[in-house]
Amino acid sequence: MMLTRAVGLGPALRQAAFAPRLVRSQVVGRSLIAKRNVQIQSLPSTASVEILNKQRLKRPNSPHATIYQPQLPWITSIANRITGAGLSVLLYGFSLAYLVAPGTFDSTHIIEFVAGLPEVVKFAGKTILAAPFAYHSWNGVRHLVWDSTTKFLSVKGVYNTGYAMLGLTCLSTIVLVFM
Repeated sequence: MMLTRAVGLGPALRQAAFAPRLVRSQVVGRSLIAKRNVQIQSLPSTASVEILNKQRLKRPNSPHATIYQPQLPWITSIANRITGAGLSVLLYGFSLAYLVAPGTFDSTHIIEFVAGLPEVVKFAGKTILAAPFAYHSWNGVRHLVWDSTTKFLSVKGVYNTGYAMLGLTCLSTIVLVFM
């Protein structure tokens, strides 16, 4: 009896032992009788994949995006990944173009092309390049501070460094555009 108390089975065993005989027989009878019949049919392997794909279409992609309110830490995390991927694609694309077509895609031709553009297009292009670069750089510094000092890892610290990083991003983007 001591073992059943330690495990927590005491009340359940007492209830089963002292229940009227009629109730016990009905419970046993219900568990022996099948509640519903299930018909089984064999399906080819392609049909099972079709059924699975139909079920996947009915599920939401990411319910957390519709349930939770957007917060600064996960917005900055997603933006950091997007800017990192975009800068990587830009760097590799430019490098490959420079290697593949050195006669038409060299520094002289690029400078001549940019010099012929209107000022508005130059500022827009510089902003499009400077903003992700500044954001990704300052967010990298933020993560280095977190990793090397293990400070600012509280909720308040994460928000403070996030706002500081966004402010520095704006300032450095403006500086880079007007250089």
